[in-house]
Amino acid sequence: MKISMRLGLLAVLISSMFPVLASATADSGAGGKLLPAQEKRDFLPFKATEKLLPNGLKVIIIPTGMPNLISLQIPVQTGARNEFEAGKSGFSHFFEHMMFRGTKEFPPDKYGEILARAGVRPSAYTSDDLTNFHMTFFKDDLETMLKIEADRFQNLSFSENDFRTEAKAVLGEYNKNSNHAIRRLVADVREAAFQKHPYRHVPIGFLKDIEDMPNLYAYSKVFFERWYRPEYTSIVIAGDVDPEKAIALVEKYWGKWQQGKERVKIPVEPAPTAPVYKPVIWSGATLPYVSVSFHAPAFSVENKDHAALQVLFSLVFGEDSELRNRLLQQEQKVDELFDRTTSNADPGLVTVIARVKKPGDVIYVRNAILEKMADIVQNPVSEKELADAKTKHKYELIRSLDNTEQIASTLALYIHYQRSYATFDQFQKIIDELTPADLLAAAKKYLRDEGMVVTTMSDAALPAGVEKLPGLNSFNKTSSASKFNILVQASSLPQVSFKLIFNAGSVHDPVGKEGLAALTAAMLASADSTERKVDEIRQMLSPLAASFSVQTDKEMTSFTGTVHKDNWETLMRTAMPQLLTPGFREEDFLRLKDAQKNALLRDLKNNNDEELAKEVLQSMAFSGSAFAHPVLGTIKGLDAITLDDVRQFWRQAYTKGAVHAGIAGDVNTSMLASLQQALNQLPQGQGFTRLAAPVIPRHAGLAVQIIQKDNRSTAISLGLPIEVTRSHPDFAALWLVKTWLGEHRSSLAYLTKRIREVRGLNYGTYAYIEAFPRGMFEFLPIANRARQAQLFEIWIRPTLPENAEMALRISLSELDKLIQQGLSKDQFEMIRDYLMKNVFMMMASQDQQLAYALDAQWLGTPEFTQMMRTQLSKLTVEDVNAAIKRHLNAENMSIVMVAKDAENLKEHLLADRPLPIKYDVAQPKELLEEDRVIGQRKLNIKASSINILPVQQVFAE
Repeated sequence: MKISMRLGLLAVLISSMFPVLASATADSGAGGKLLPAQEKRDFLPFKATEKLLPNGLKVIIIPTGMPNLISLQIPVQTGARNEFEAGKSGFSHFFEHMMFRGTKEFPPDKYGEILARAGVRPSAYTSDDLTNFHMTFFKDDLETMLKIEADRFQNLSFSENDFRTEAKAVLGEYNKNSNHAIRRLVADVREAAFQKHPYRHVPIGFLKDIEDMPNLYAYSKVFFERWYRPEYTSIVIAGDVDPEKAIALVEKYWGKWQQGKERVKIPVEPAPTAPVYKPVIWSGATLPYVSVSFHAPAFSVENKDHAALQVLFSLVFGEDSELRNRLLQQEQKVDELFDRTTSNADPGLVTVIARVKKPGDVIYVRNAILEKMADIVQNPVSEKELADAKTKHKYELIRSLDNTEQIASTLALYIHYQRSYATFDQFQKIIDELTPADLLAAAKKYLRDEGMVVTTMSDAALPAGVEKLPGLNSFNKTSSASKFNILVQASSLPQVSFKLIFNAGSVHDPVGKEGLAALTAAMLASADSTERKVDEIRQMLSPLAASFSVQTDKEMTSFTGTVHKDNWETLMRTAMPQLLTPGFREEDFLRLKDAQKNALLRDLKNNNDEELAKEVLQSMAFSGSAFAHPVLGTIKGLDAITLDDVRQFWRQAYTKGAVHAGIAGDVNTSMLASLQQALNQLPQGQGFTRLAAPVIPRHAGLAVQIIQKDNRSTAISLGLPIEVTRSHPDFAALWLVKTWLGEHRSSLAYLTKRIREVRGLNYGTYAYIEAFPRGMFEFLPIANRARQAQLFEIWIRPTLPENAEMALRISLSELDKLIQQGLSKDQFEMIRDYLMKNVFMMMASQDQQLAYALDAQWLGTPEFTQMMRTQLSKLTVEDVNAAIKRHLNAENMSIVMVAKDAENLKEHLLADRPLPIKYDVAQPKELLEEDRVIGQRKLNIKASSINILPVQQVFAE
């Protein structure tokens, strides 16, 4: 995440000043002694020369190595902080203007002419703690610029008329900016936060004081004589400059400037004792604003607290923060949210400001900010997140210092407090040394209820109760950070995986937009986040062998992230935003929508007859229910889906109440905390309601769907709905039955033996009691496809068209024989012994262990291995055979056949003639007799029960 040590334009408007990056230093010497800077510096590779003149003026020379140009910066330690007398605010800013009124030697016209001939555009700004005068020019004009600047600092002259005229101009500037809502908001925040310290007002001053300023000509002389003195001023000269010559010129023109005689003490702000709420009514039109501030420490290069809060607030509330992305992108409650940590000479404020879209959401947004405040008081940021943030800050800052003027202006902001070049590096060193513990300690110290200042601004009434400020402790009790019961499966494996399962699948596709669940999931794992392009994400993860993937099924969608433990934070920071703050870019939407249509049209319908038959079987069995259409959707449904549909589905589905989370591997508390923090970015809500399993009446007889397709072989799937899922008491019994009938590549697979090994009709025949997509590629079931509606299914792998009907009859005959005769005791015990061990094979990988554990959580069952071994150990052969009769039959099934000559196949099925098998080799008489009996088996299929559908029309709508 980005740490911005510079505030953008908006922050400049807020403070009516340029950002104060840093300030403080150690003594640099006195009495004309030259102090060369350290040779080695972390950020700036320059050798600076510093000299403190006898009159107290500090001179800092920085040769930048860049030719021809010099930048002159003259920061004076006077700003809003110095305006402590009642009724006299705004004079620092006033003298920023007045200094351009000229002197007797160089009146305004002459001063302007000199600058114009040199091609110089002088400027200045005022902040809380300094007024800086700056210009950049050709190196040969250095003496001229030092001469005229020294003259106006030492000899500024202005009449009362000049004073009154400029005071009116300042009022005009105030009026010009008076319609800027956020300026007013920040001014009111300060007025509410401070009671005695001059930070109570912004640099331009209070309106009443500005209006009275024309009457304070005499006081203006006092203010100027008090603060425009060498002991409060630095001369910073950077660029193509010779230090010795430059210092000689400064001594020549500035050496006689006299120190001031008056020493004043700035009032100290008392410690706050109670939270403050201040409402602001805006007369113009504005969206509501919410500001949450806390009293904070002064800038320091000795104490870490200021730097720690600045980094912490940038991480937690800055432009890349999860809260900003959630409120701005995900929930769309605000259109802006930003942080501001003032770098002041005295204790200031840390602030978060949000502009809220609807008045009714003001309390929600305020509480979201306070909840995050409560969280960072309790939970440290991760070491990796902090390290990456510091690295990014370092390189962004270095990149910005690419010219003499930028270098000089940045240094002026660091130099102006204790007037030392070293301050810059000292502050960067503090940033570099920060630890999560430092950030947490600073949060605990300063983010306290008594130091809280909440301000709202609106042009309309806000919700009732907005004035009641909840304490931070109230959020600790309800913080969602402790709500997630993350399943942890610790091991010594360095590869760490996490899984997130949501109650969202194709059963939740809206009618007419089938495929929306899968497309939305793809947009959350294979598309941009708001922070990064998907190509960038892949490039970052690839060298780490890390991945973030998604699997969508009927009732659930599961995300899996895996990475070596050393790179955990990179995975979380890089991939998780795809899910939490998706980019939802049109180009990604179109790309993934096309890919999903191609997966449906090309891969499933045209290139994979086996999976096509299995999917059509699902549709037949669950016709008329939400379980009927494929996870990929339909062509018409996909065409109807818009990007807005995807956004809406994401908001509804991916909520805190819909997620089951787990993590496995060599997990530490930091990893668990970062996963918790990520899940806390999910919106509130329960997600979709889990649908009940559809009640599907079984049809009488066999129903056949023939998919007409130009192919060389015939693929067959047949089955019927069953009520048995993992939570059913007969699950272990039917699991044993399907294992006996056939598992992929299992030597025990009975149907494969009878159809492939004995007769050579196809490549294999298998049985399932749970959905098993991609069966030809997987030996073991893939978890996280738990369903409440399942099929008993027999999958006959493609056979020659002339053998298709016989392969079907063999399968039905063997099933019928199983139902009528059951398993023998020996068969039962053999399969049970196999499964008691094989169940461990299903849990061989860490990923599968975690996946099955989450399935058990989702289904409300015991852990799979324990459940299966317990149930299997209690089973008897009588239990199994009784379960077969309760749930299976060979008479009332749905059958899908993918065939080229569909009409001929239909005619053969209806004719129901005896079928022979022609063998190329001699077969035993027993087999031939078995073939004769099976070949004469009647299918008794009615003409109305056979439907032919061209493949082009399958899943069209």
